[in-house]
Amino acid sequence: MRHLKYGFAAAVVLGALSLAATEATAQTLTIGVRAGPESIDPHFTATGTHAEALKHVFDTLTWSGDGLEIEPRLAESWKAVDATTWEFKLRKGVKFHDGSDFTAEDVKFSIERIPVVTGPNPLTIYVRRVQETKIIDPHTIHIITDGPAPNLPNDFIRLFIVSKKAATGLTKDNSNEMFNSGKAAIGTGPYKFVSWTPKDQLVLDRFDGFWGPKEPWARHVRKEIPNDAARVAQLKAGQIDLIVRVPASDVPTLKQDPKLTVVTIDTVYVFNMELDMRDKAPQVSAKDGSALDKNPMQNPKVREAIDLAIDRKTLADIAMEGLGKAQNQLVTPSIFGYSKKLPERKYDPAAAKKLLAEAGYPNGFKVTFSFTNDRLPGDRQVGTSVAQMLAAVGIDAQANAQPAAVFFPARSRGEFSMSMSGWGTLTGESHYTLSSIAHSNDKEKKFGAFNVLGYKNPAMDKLIQDAAVEMDEAKRRSLLEQANELVATDRPRLPLVAVGSAWAMQKDKVKIMPRVDEDTMAMNIRSAK
Repeated sequence: MRHLKYGFAAAVVLGALSLAATEATAQTLTIGVRAGPESIDPHFTATGTHAEALKHVFDTLTWSGDGLEIEPRLAESWKAVDATTWEFKLRKGVKFHDGSDFTAEDVKFSIERIPVVTGPNPLTIYVRRVQETKIIDPHTIHIITDGPAPNLPNDFIRLFIVSKKAATGLTKDNSNEMFNSGKAAIGTGPYKFVSWTPKDQLVLDRFDGFWGPKEPWARHVRKEIPNDAARVAQLKAGQIDLIVRVPASDVPTLKQDPKLTVVTIDTVYVFNMELDMRDKAPQVSAKDGSALDKNPMQNPKVREAIDLAIDRKTLADIAMEGLGKAQNQLVTPSIFGYSKKLPERKYDPAAAKKLLAEAGYPNGFKVTFSFTNDRLPGDRQVGTSVAQMLAAVGIDAQANAQPAAVFFPARSRGEFSMSMSGWGTLTGESHYTLSSIAHSNDKEKKFGAFNVLGYKNPAMDKLIQDAAVEMDEAKRRSLLEQANELVATDRPRLPLVAVGSAWAMQKDKVKIMPRVDEDTMAMNIRSAK
């Protein structure tokens, strides 16, 4: 009898353990991403996939809504006190993951920390207008800007707040080590840091002390699987709940799988080519490898020829297999400052060859064409196709596909003479993009941080600078439209295609609310049941 009782009790215990394990599994969200963070320090880089992952752990003052509308986050409200002062009222009762209180001290510390520790793709573009921060009380802060700054609340969607207590004293040399170990990875976000294996997976646990709604997932695992086929295979095998950036070629097949759901959306990311405008272009030569007298891309006719050589419709329909849209400017139609006056870009290879001949390059020239192969959907295919299109008009563009982790630091160092990458206007306003990549590189004015190939036009600079301080919305829109039109004329960068994106997921487990900035966060994923 004693054995029977023991057996029954054991069965009850085992059953309870099994149920608990099932519930724990059901509360774990595992997604397969193409790329993950480059550090756990949110101030290390502005790369989108880096920010996407760390938004789970670290909050920002303002938040970019699903349609890129600005929403309150750690700042409950804000207002312009005068022409150069913004007041932010901070949310009360917010706790860091270590139980300490969030206050204005942490905001001031985070703003002042960014220029000191940021690395490749610097995060300084989001705080460049800040001249001084003044703490009024524990939950009120005044931001003094270097002039009227109408976009400051938009910029602060990437102002990640770290704990002053946890990060004080860290330098550029030891910051990554301390954050990556978890010692300094103390945020106020809905998830807290558990572990990170670079290029493998990031593990996060729900923070039950989060100030906002409770997340349904007790644990969130982000598995980094850069190989598209492997990501799809793991989804189909049931090893992953959801995958991002489904290859366009797999979308029709996955839609036919009764166990899966596929969701697609047009994003704000635009593939664009950057052309070297410097006197000495390190990766340009004659076809035989000999040096040229001058950089051909300084000639407007050469830049126009490159523009005419590109068949954007083919890139969208074939290279991106229908998940792209031909693009005529650096921002998409939903972005503030998009110009409706610009026509579609022409494809005319015969005219391109003629312009090259007129510019003194009847036989073309040789250039290394670099692009990412693991960041955005179709980047490798679009880059390879563009290289073939340039070859058709006589430009020997040698395709150099690289992982984003290699590409962006090299690009920032100015090592490329022709490159392609995706840029998303994440703040919803053209000024963010134009001031970063179309303004001349001016460290004093803190504009043009991502313009590393020598483009400079005083007329462009003035339009961007005027828009930066114009508080009248209609006037600011006009200035930004004119700047977008000037980019189309000068061609320092050539917009190619807007990026569409697709997610695939286990139909019976999860559903997603897709975002136009492509951010895939646990906060936008819910149980399908």
